[in-house]
Amino acid sequence: MHQALPTSKIMKSIFTAFIFCITFSIGYSQFGIGLTASHDVYHYYQNQDDALEESTSAGSAILNIGIGPKIWMGGNDFSFSLEAQASIGFFGLSVKDYKGLGTASFPILAKFNFGGLSALDKEGKFGWSIGAGIQYSKTELYYLADSFEEKGGTRDLFRTYVGQVGYGFGMSGFSAHGFVRYGYDPDNGARSFNIGIQYDFNIPKLKEISDPESEL
Repeated sequence: MHQALPTSKIMKSIFTAFIFCITFSIGYSQFGIGLTASHDVYHYYQNQDDALEESTSAGSAILNIGIGPKIWMGGNDFSFSLEAQASIGFFGLSVKDYKGLGTASFPILAKFNFGGLSALDKEGKFGWSIGAGIQYSKTELYYLADSFEEKGGTRDLFRTYVGQVGYGFGMSGFSAHGFVRYGYDPDNGARSFNIGIQYDFNIPKLKEISDPESEL
């Protein structure tokens, strides 16, 4: 019978890949720091199973926004980046079994960025990215149903290991790209899914646009 890979081995693999990526990218001359923001067109979060015999999932397709810091290391056509976001879905809920409103997530990702998504090139072009990391999510943030609370129901942050791919257009420190992110925790079956649009702002590169001494 197939056995799930232990969490400790997954974390060790992620950490090893992280160190390799930094070592690989450190030889490049360009660095950037800025912000990343996102709008989930839709997201879906499934908590681990509990004993309440009610739906453990919630989703949202309205007013889902996120923002956080991001750094880049690399060159014009390739970069390695680290990012973290705090995201909220104001009207996330379980349609099947209402228990409360609101969803939140906190993805932390390491990504390879190619072409226009490197965020380090002044020329406008299309590009793509691929990355992985960890995400913490929470459902039913507020307006909990009395029936859910009476049963002793609670919703805590849960973890998923995530992978993300994106494709879009970037120029002079700014990029906009569509993305899909999926996550799973083999220890308890929790899942996460996000699809939307992400915007990156490399602040030093953006400043070159208005710098009279810049070659931009």
